[in-house]
Amino acid sequence: MSDEVIPRVIGIASGKGGVGKTTVTLNMASALAVRGFRVMVLDADLGLANVQIGLGCQATGNLGHVLRGECQLEDIIVTARPGLRLIPGASGIRELAALDSTHIFGLIVAFSHLKEQVDFLLVDIAAGISPAVLSFLGACHQRFIVVCDQPASIADAYGLIKVMTVEEGLDQIYMIGNMVSSQAQGQALHRRLSQACSRFLNFSPTYLTSIESDESVTDAWRRYQPVLEYAPASACARDFRRLAELVACLPMNHAPSGRVQFFLERMIDWSNKR
Repeated sequence: MSDEVIPRVIGIASGKGGVGKTTVTLNMASALAVRGFRVMVLDADLGLANVQIGLGCQATGNLGHVLRGECQLEDIIVTARPGLRLIPGASGIRELAALDSTHIFGLIVAFSHLKEQVDFLLVDIAAGISPAVLSFLGACHQRFIVVCDQPASIADAYGLIKVMTVEEGLDQIYMIGNMVSSQAQGQALHRRLSQACSRFLNFSPTYLTSIESDESVTDAWRRYQPVLEYAPASACARDFRRLAELVACLPMNHAPSGRVQFFLERMIDWSNKR
């Protein structure tokens, strides 16, 4: 296993739905793939999965089949443009939206058996603070919180950060502003959220960048394409390329955290060889 790559696992979440979390996930994945990285996306928004729609690919299997024991994780992986590897979730299945921690942990552990070499695993996680959401976030190396400039989004992002830091003891939390009018508005949005977190939680999420509001995003969804493919010269495509560049440069700690984590066996092997 010494030649195996330890994927950087990033969980993308939000306090509330409707802030563009999945759009950020699939376009960040696309931008990283264009830069030459091997990228896998896990659609972990259990019960309401839609990453494969935005990537314009079809899948015959999904996480529901894996969790019911009908196939293995590697059996459902499909390739989407531009060379992304996608693990599809399932949509409209109530029991998947209410999985207990045992099933979630079993799914996370299954990644240790994947032989595929991956540089980044992006985990598109459901909105909110359910046990499943927190289990997935705890299993990632880094956590990106998508926030838009709306009172409910800011309040719910604060609530999610509070649970992650105070109750779960998680760190490596970053903020991405989405659907902002300018980079300056995104920075101001981070300052407001950061001030509240610093005052009441003694913690502040690190600012990454923001994605400007652009009609090209909606048009790209209608055509089942990443916006980088549909409108590569658009403002939001520019922002996603900047995001990918920043993500690629983030420092990474591969040491096991003591929690159940994605690719844990690779991390333990790496740690033992140091």
